[in-house]
Amino acid sequence: MFESLGNRLQSVFDTLQRRGKLTEADVDKAMREVRLALLEADVNFKVVKNFVKRVRERAVGHEVMRSLSPGQQVVKIVHGELINTLGEPGRLDLGLQSPAVVMLVGLQGAGKTTMAGKLALHLRKQGRRPLLVAADVYRPAAIDQLQTLGRQLDIPVYDEGPDADPVKVCANGVKQAVKAGMTTVILDTAGRLNIDEMMMGEISAIKAKVKPIETLLVADAMTGQEAVRVATDFNNAVDITGLIMTKVDGDARGGASISMREVTGVPIKFLGTGEKLKDIEIFHPDRLASRILGMGDMLTLIEKAQTEMDQAAAQEAGERLLKGQFTLEDFLKQMQQIKKLGPIGQLMEMIPGMGKMTRDIDLSDADKDMKRIEAIIQSMTPKERRNPKILKASRKRRVAAGSGTTVQEVNALLKQFREVQKMMKQLRGGRGRGLGSLLGRM
Repeated sequence: MFESLGNRLQSVFDTLQRRGKLTEADVDKAMREVRLALLEADVNFKVVKNFVKRVRERAVGHEVMRSLSPGQQVVKIVHGELINTLGEPGRLDLGLQSPAVVMLVGLQGAGKTTMAGKLALHLRKQGRRPLLVAADVYRPAAIDQLQTLGRQLDIPVYDEGPDADPVKVCANGVKQAVKAGMTTVILDTAGRLNIDEMMMGEISAIKAKVKPIETLLVADAMTGQEAVRVATDFNNAVDITGLIMTKVDGDARGGASISMREVTGVPIKFLGTGEKLKDIEIFHPDRLASRILGMGDMLTLIEKAQTEMDQAAAQEAGERLLKGQFTLEDFLKQMQQIKKLGPIGQLMEMIPGMGKMTRDIDLSDADKDMKRIEAIIQSMTPKERRNPKILKASRKRRVAAGSGTTVQEVNALLKQFREVQKMMKQLRGGRGRGLGSLLGRM
């Protein structure tokens, strides 16, 4: 979502970093570009004005003008001010009460029901026992959608049908959670296409009845400045305790996310990063600021790997690779592990420096290549995967036909695999002499 903004800002800083010394005029020119980039990204104009003012005051000060690397100092200042604008990390505070009640509010179409399922899954991973309560009795199929999510996640859902009173549904849902020994209740309340008195009156009544410990607004990041206004209105009406930004994996300009914390004073607590139920991230302002400025986000990448990948299998594959026992079967398993982490483009952006290197590359091709390679290997027999040397002409034709590829593509994969095996053999050879020989030919 922040790709366009990130590219614009990185371009400005690349120009600054090529200068050995900065003048006040250089800083003013850069700040004009930063202002335009933020406004085009849909950041609130008051937030932009204050942000640029703070950056300029520090950038024309002694710490930059006398620095040996003034361009880098400006980037550091912008990074710090971005973090300040995004606010302190907002953590879900469920206190000591059991069950802890979390109420989700928001407009229709923001992804509130799906987020209820994502949040329930997230909390279960933390050892809590969640109960989902279907309090949206107006939207067609809203209850069925939540029931479907509950079955997928094996998480219970409480509902009383489409004709029930939402306030009573929530109150009875909390009572059911107490009886069943659940530790968390997530209320999926009804939304509207626009803010109206009926909706605000209903969620106010629910809040007064069940006294949720957290009232979270689910806001669609793709609605731009409208999301900021919606957050302000909900906060004035029901005192929300946090924000959840959904659809941040889309191609929207993303400025609303930067604006909302400063405009509302309410912390962002989670980001919805995709369509799958596991696609939810705890909001880290420092990490998001680093992503926007092309500095990567290795901590989130490591956390994803620890959560999604089989650590024992990865270690075993690494040992087999070093011993020269790595097969196409192992290669297939590792590819499938990597796919769990998300699209290649998102992973590349988390590695420092890689976002800039791949700015002009269509990374969707990388995902297509992985799918093609996976199809080729899956079209082989287990014996062929373990020993690809037996793949002669007739076998290659069969594999190509089974994977929807050509014999040339099968040959290219086998050639690449042989080169990897050869390289690892050289790395193992002669107490490091193999590594020296390999580097000497690069």
